[in-house]
Amino acid sequence: MLPRYTLALALVPLLAACGGGQSGKVASASKPPPPRASVPVRTPVRTAPPPARLQVAPGLEGVIGQGAGELERQFGPARLDVLEGDARKLQFSATACVLDVFLYPQATGRELQATYVEARRASDGQEVDRAACIAALRKR
Repeated sequence: MLPRYTLALALVPLLAACGGGQSGKVASASKPPPPRASVPVRTPVRTAPPPARLQVAPGLEGVIGQGAGELERQFGPARLDVLEGDARKLQFSATACVLDVFLYPQATGRELQATYVEARRASDGQEVDRAACIAALRKR
């Protein structure tokens, strides 16, 4: 049987190998790392968005292409008026339905114009005929 210290001495070289060769000295950087290849930075170019396409469907003629003022003359004050970037959403509602009208810029410096509408029932959110909702909102 080997004495215990002999076994411990046999393990020393194995443990030293796990140390990673660190001797407690701090390595000094004699040379800076090589420079990275520079990538040219491009300046973003702001361009006007293309004009929004107008939704075309029977019964939408008095809404599509109109500005916010004309829409409020037709349907009364908007229940909801949301600005998102350069776009705007107006929401009109009655007991029959809820109408969301989306307005986008058509040309620089001009008022936003309605380009798209969505209609749904106020009770359960199910989609309804857009033209019928517009007619119901005009009657109230």
